[in-house]
Amino acid sequence: MKFDVREIGNILKQEISQYKGKLDVSTVGRVVEVGDGIASIYGLDNAMVDEMLLFENNVIGEAFNLEEDSVGAVIYGDYTKVKGGSDVQASGQLLSIPVGEQLLGRVVDPLCRPIDGGPPINDVTRRTVEFDAPGVAQRQPVNQPLQTGLKSIDSMIPIGRGQRELIIGDRKTGKTEIALDTIINQKGKDVICVYVAIGQKESTVAEVVETLRRHGAMEYTVVFSAPAAESAPMQYIAPYSGCTLAEYFMYEKHRDTLCVYDDLSKHAVAYRQLSLLLRRPPGREAYPGDIFYLHSRLLERSAKLSDEFGGGSMTALPVIETLEGQISAYIPTNVISITDGQIYLQKDLFNTGMRPAVDVGISVSRVGGNAQVEAMKKVAAKLRLDLATYQELKSFARLGTELDSAAQAQLDRGNRMVELLKQPQCAPLSVGRQVITIFAGSSGLLDDVPIAAVSRFAEDLLKWLAEKHPEYIQEIDTTKEFSDKLAEKLKTAITSFKTSRSKGIN
Repeated sequence: MKFDVREIGNILKQEISQYKGKLDVSTVGRVVEVGDGIASIYGLDNAMVDEMLLFENNVIGEAFNLEEDSVGAVIYGDYTKVKGGSDVQASGQLLSIPVGEQLLGRVVDPLCRPIDGGPPINDVTRRTVEFDAPGVAQRQPVNQPLQTGLKSIDSMIPIGRGQRELIIGDRKTGKTEIALDTIINQKGKDVICVYVAIGQKESTVAEVVETLRRHGAMEYTVVFSAPAAESAPMQYIAPYSGCTLAEYFMYEKHRDTLCVYDDLSKHAVAYRQLSLLLRRPPGREAYPGDIFYLHSRLLERSAKLSDEFGGGSMTALPVIETLEGQISAYIPTNVISITDGQIYLQKDLFNTGMRPAVDVGISVSRVGGNAQVEAMKKVAAKLRLDLATYQELKSFARLGTELDSAAQAQLDRGNRMVELLKQPQCAPLSVGRQVITIFAGSSGLLDDVPIAAVSRFAEDLLKWLAEKHPEYIQEIDTTKEFSDKLAEKLKTAITSFKTSRSKGIN
């Protein structure tokens, strides 16, 4: 007797379907292949994209590729614990992480598990890692400043709460230092900070944590660490986890938050590694076709929410590392087009001692004066133009071109303003101190001070004012205004300080 294989198959399917209500085998699969943080799984017929998968030994994964015969998954954590042939269970839920105020002051991995040796984190809620960005109706214009404490940025490239401002530059040009200064400057300003370290050395992350702790900034900061030793999946998910935690404070607690992603160049490389291992087709520079979507869906989640939704905000400071100043490369141009401006740090300026090494010509803030206090607008209105003119005159002077007295005076003023904008690391200034410093230079009160002594003069001036006339600084800090009356008082005070200094009187 001859059997028809198709007929037998149909009979078996009918028999199995009768038991489907009693036993659902589609929620359990089996690992066919595993390696480099990637697993190929047979089964899981009803798996969803981004669904959380539970491997043996308490290892967590995520469904990435839904193929015809298998599911391509990424493994978060120690993928060496996952073996071929082991079972995988579908959770029926999207990937989520624990969030809550208990995380403040902690160093955690991308899955919010403490790695700082502290106590376990309890009493937390969970929030999905992938979340839709707020729509236009949920947002309001960015008009509240987020002070970095850096004179060159707050005066010419202001950042607002809810803005996305890119920090871009070559290796070792002070990108991380700007981000850390900004976090340190949020002390007492009711801003929750999240610092995400992607693909960095563990020693570098430890230095960052120590710097923040030394300046009392860890009280309101959470550090997510996905160091270079971690697998590509952990580096890939880190910024989304940091963003998710910030969203909890923005949506649920109606707080202002700041997210630093340091850096997205390494994040893109980690995602490229994942994609190639999952056999997704490569595109330009071997990056997958959705590399733009990778960063846009992360950065678009930053916003200033409307009052109807609580008025919270998330400010993003993504960091991108360029190679030999090539800002026209693939990943830099992608992120530039997503963000609301960029702070470009130039290696040549850094090597000449300019700190921070901000290139005023290329750097821009698309929010501009809307995110600047009135006092700063008044004293720094022409600063950017004056510095651009100064750079042109400097180029002429290098060629040996003779300059008339007016041009020479402008060149000297520019040299003094450049010195005035220099600032040591981890020494952010309040708005009042910044405004007074810039006013002293732009009003010509420092024109007779030797160029080499300008920085020291400005420091001593602020110390003297804090002792003799603290009300001037307090007035600007409190009112955010700079009246003509106060300007006259400051001119008199600065002149008095110069006189006492020249006589050697404290």
